[in-house]
Amino acid sequence: MIEAEKTWQDELYGYVGGVIRENKGTLLCMGGVNDHVHLLARFSPTIAISDMLRLIKANSSKMVNEKVKPRIQFEWQSGYSAFSVSESQSEKVRAYISNQEVHHRKRTFEEEFIAMLERHKITYDLRYVFEQELIQ
Repeated sequence: MIEAEKTWQDELYGYVGGVIRENKGTLLCMGGVNDHVHLLARFSPTIAISDMLRLIKANSSKMVNEKVKPRIQFEWQSGYSAFSVSESQSEKVRAYISNQEVHHRKRTFEEEFIAMLERHKITYDLRYVFEQELIQ
């Protein structure tokens, strides 16, 4: 996260964990940089992923804007990605999430995401993957 955001990053992450707990889930790990975050979480099977992420994004952005009052209004992008993770890979994913700042010094989020889609043979149309068009 950018320097100004680092001052309230822990509060944001804690708040997100609270939203997940309120909905019978568990936040296992959260980490990010200035343009995105990753969550490793267990969600209750009684709530759709889209509903959980809507709750997380709506409630956390409201909290940041009302309590932290950043100079520029905080808001999440409209989209999200969700991937299931097997228990056998959870420690690897946790380590990856915890190292976001180091990782993204070498590779942008966009490069990383496209590589992940291609590695897992997920078909995509670049026009619909990111809010802002990639410069290639």
